[in-house]
Amino acid sequence: MNQSDSALLHRLASPVVELRQYTLKPGQRETLIALFDREFIESQEACGMTIIGQFRDLDRPDMFVWLRGFENMEARKDALTAFYDGLVWAEHRDAANATMIDSDDVLLLKPAWRDAGFDLSGLKRPATVDAGKPSQDGGLAGIVEISIHHLQPGTEADFGRRFRTEAVPQLAANGGRLLGAFVSEHAENTFPRLPVRVGENVFVGVTGFADETAHAALVSSPAWRAFRTALEPALTKPAQVLLLSPTSRSLLGR
Repeated sequence: MNQSDSALLHRLASPVVELRQYTLKPGQRETLIALFDREFIESQEACGMTIIGQFRDLDRPDMFVWLRGFENMEARKDALTAFYDGLVWAEHRDAANATMIDSDDVLLLKPAWRDAGFDLSGLKRPATVDAGKPSQDGGLAGIVEISIHHLQPGTEADFGRRFRTEAVPQLAANGGRLLGAFVSEHAENTFPRLPVRVGENVFVGVTGFADETAHAALVSSPAWRAFRTALEPALTKPAQVLLLSPTSRSLLGR
């Protein structure tokens, strides 16, 4: 590995990533966000993980979506054990769990190609929960789209190459920026107290936009619609698209 490659990989966050989608009780999302942004960022990172981003789902008012990352699967085990056996979670878990209906929708992921991980270098998390430029629902003005594509086993590399060569230029031409691209991590769950979705084979693209107007411009592009349609034969079921607004203390989406 040359010096340039080493520097690049050093910048990229978390070779192992969890994509977590929580279904919450009606009207409880802001309660969880306030608790999460106040109590569960620094306390988790102190245990050896990275809190990459946390979001409101703009289409589903009772969904909270977040991403956290780890250096490897063994580090994941150690970090999660330290946090969930620790004092902060013991103090606040009842309040957090009281907001939730389901927290088991979790995909375990790894970068789809060498430099496809999140580059969080240069980003600074606001120190307080009310920092950042608020949108109408209290998040930042930026928009993050997460697209989840379900693939036949063994097709991930070809799908990733096609996405990289065809989708990324279209995103750039329409005001989007690929923030990361991932495929399923099939390693055994090293922290079985928290389940993950097994038997999944996905490609996940994470794209950032300046605002909803920029995202709408991409969605309305005939070339982009044609590209999405052309992908459908490779999928085992329709893609899931999450349209997200970062919370005030999210790193991703700033």
